[in-house]
Amino acid sequence: MFESKVKIVCRLCLSCFLLWIMASLHAAESLDVLHWWTSKSERNAVDFLRRQLAEEDIEWRDAAIPGGAGSGAMKVLKSRVLAGKPPAVAQLIGPAINEWADLGLILELDAATAKWPKQLFPTIWQLVEHRQHSVAVPLGIHRINTLLYNKKIFDRLGLKPPRDFNDFKRVALELRAAGIHPLLQSSEAWQVATLFETLVLAEADSAFYRQLFVDRQAEAYLDPRLAKALRRLRQLKSYSKSADLPWLDVAKQFASGQAAMVVMGDWMKAELITQGMHIDVDFACSPVPGTSEYHLYSVDTMVMFAGDYSQQSTQEKLAQWLVSPKVQLGYSRVKGAVPVRRDIDVSSLDRCGIDSWQSFARGGKYQVPSLAHRMAADEGFKDAIVAKIQQFYLNDAMTVAEVQQQLSSMVRALKEQEQ
Repeated sequence: MFESKVKIVCRLCLSCFLLWIMASLHAAESLDVLHWWTSKSERNAVDFLRRQLAEEDIEWRDAAIPGGAGSGAMKVLKSRVLAGKPPAVAQLIGPAINEWADLGLILELDAATAKWPKQLFPTIWQLVEHRQHSVAVPLGIHRINTLLYNKKIFDRLGLKPPRDFNDFKRVALELRAAGIHPLLQSSEAWQVATLFETLVLAEADSAFYRQLFVDRQAEAYLDPRLAKALRRLRQLKSYSKSADLPWLDVAKQFASGQAAMVVMGDWMKAELITQGMHIDVDFACSPVPGTSEYHLYSVDTMVMFAGDYSQQSTQEKLAQWLVSPKVQLGYSRVKGAVPVRRDIDVSSLDRCGIDSWQSFARGGKYQVPSLAHRMAADEGFKDAIVAKIQQFYLNDAMTVAEVQQQLSSMVRALKEQEQ
């Protein structure tokens, strides 16, 4: 009897041990993901990715760092890398991708991305390719030159979204006459720069925009076209309900009807939906006046850190999965972005999203990298330009000629430092 009980116990132990082994083999692999998506709509996008990824037996271990449009996250990333504890995955965008790739810290994803050159828009592929290796994963494209307007207010007053700045002035005056603030604009540096770069595009063209912010031509800052954009910035300030507001507070004030229009990247669309607004019912969007043929873009991207290469297969699996049509469309709907793939049916997106994707698909001169959102230049150059534009916006005593001279001198000095 005793021996029988021992055998039963042994069998039970063996069964439990086998079950434990099987569970261990099928346990979700986990990846530590560092990013700066902390608003409600951004959290919804992260939750979508996390839920979908769980179906692939991969756990998204969240390391969200709030504040500063990513500046806090970059500080944490640098400190973790210096401490020898980099995350498996990190949000990184624009020229910074190449800077980190040059350090040899980012995993090359060639084995998982062989089809990307045919699937992705050429501009997106160029963004994630470094020295003939794919080093980043593109998630979605945001359109910066987006004008969001309160459709109920516009419909009540019989107004149409402005197509040019003569239209804008007329609409602004009618809104004022009705006791409504025409434009909501924060004086935070990056938000002022967001408005300003759209005005540069509106008052000139993409070639001149690139001379300023991509090619860094000091003489271009003395051009009359830049003077027009600066004067337009002052004009729009006069129509604005302006305060030093975080963008989430801008979204809340707009949703509550405190102003009729706001210029912001189309991630604002997703945030307004979390505030209870409905697109094409409560609010709608159109390109900023004078920029309808252009797509001023920023691209959400992720990089994989090599570490000891122990998670490489899981990281490669994640890279393939993030660019799959299902994830691209689902993420875009929640985040307010559009897919990075050119071989995808976007008819399930809202009207604003479809227009954005079609605009980006035109390619060439119609695609313009955002300075304010880290796509056109490195951090040092971007920060210097953004700070000077904010100074001009806040100081009405500063003349257009003064700021042009200061910008030109600053850009020349920055180029000399790099040589």
